[in-house]
Parts: sequence; structure tokens; C-alpha cells
Amino acid sequence: MSIAAIAHLMLPDSPYAMWARGELDDYLHMPNDGTRVEVVGGEIVVSPAPVFSHAAILSDIQSAVVTAGVMDPAFPWAVVQTINLDLVDIGDGYIPDLVLLAKDTAARCRAEDRLFLSPGQLDLVVEVTSKSNAHNDREPVLGRRATKWSGYARCGIPYYLLVDRDPRRPGVTFFTEPDRVAGSYRANRTWKFGDPVNLPEPFGFEINTELWRPWSD
Repeated sequence: MSIAAIAHLMLPDSPYAMWARGELDDYLHMPNDGTRVEVVGGEIVVSPAPVFSHAAILSDIQSAVVTAGVMDPAFPWAVVQTINLDLVDIGDGYIPDLVLLAKDTAARCRAEDRLFLSPGQLDLVVEVTSKSNAHNDREPVLGRRATKWSGYARCGIPYYLLVDRDPRRPGVTFFTEPDRVAGSYRANRTWKFGDPVNLPEPFGFEINTELWRPWSD
């Protein structure tokens, strides 16, 4: 769900500034139950903890990354779930479902105990849609100013993998070639659930989607 924009007037500072200082969750009295608070297009977006099938898809992707690393010691990426991503250039703050970043970058962030990552540190972001906020993960529709899709592109994140569980449009889309000015991705590849997702170079690994299903209506 999204908290109405009028609620922003009741905050002591902008939603992004409070998010970046780690104050927004406490100010909104969010429960400590996996609920996520993000700022998308300057608007506060509150998402409940994911259901098991959503989390299982992320585990499948993470397992594919780990397996690729075991098979190839030169595999350069590390995988992390639900990390704070500070998009300071556009005044947004996201919590992607999963990200890939260079192993040396991940090692530095771990040593520094970083609370936030920046877009320039990421090679790939992954989002799995949920009933409550799928529109925030997709390309903006007419009349909507921004989504995470456009935010990722505007900040120059080179690759975006979207797993859409909507039964009206289930599938996997791999977005590439971000246009930072337009806030859009210029190219994509798609797969159906059940088909292996063979991510092209620079990644070059396969994700098994045999057990992936749309959410239940």
C-alpha cells in the first residue's frame, strides 16, 4: 500500500530525508515483522512481509548465483537480499528484493558494516512482484510519475530482473540499457514461468523457474 501524499505534510522532514537518517520506520510506528518502508517517487510505500512463495523465488535466484560461483571460482558477483539502497540523486530510498554486486565491493561493505548501498555499487537488481504493490516494480503507466523501474534506470543501474507473479501477466523480464535522462530501459528479454532463465553475459548463469507460479487470486 502507499501512504497518501497528503501525509507528507505531517512529517517533520521530507520522506527521503527521514528514510536516509533511519527515522521513517519509527516515526510511522512500523511493526518489526518484516514490513518494508520505502520512498518511491517521493511517496512513502509500505509493503508487508513477503509470502513464502515470494521468498522461495528469491531463494531460487540466490541458489543459482551461489551455484555459479561454486562452478566457476572466477565468478565475480556476490548476492545479497533486502538491503537499503540510497538513490540520493532522485531522492528515493528502496529496499530491493535482491541485488548482485562485485565480490570485492561486497567485502568492503561487509567490513564497513554499511547500512546503505548506492546504485553505482550494483550490477543487477531483482524485484518479485506482490499483490499489494506490483505497480511500483513495473514501468510507470500513464499518469504515474515514477516507479522503482524508472528509478533504477534513472540512477543508471545496468540490469534489472523483474519476476512478475501477476496471473494476468506472469513471467520474467530482464531489462538492459538504462536511459538515465528518460528514466527507462531501452531493451529487454522475457521468459515464461517454467522455462529456464538463461541470463546473458556478463552474468552467464541459469535460473530454474520450474516451481514458480503466479500468486493466487
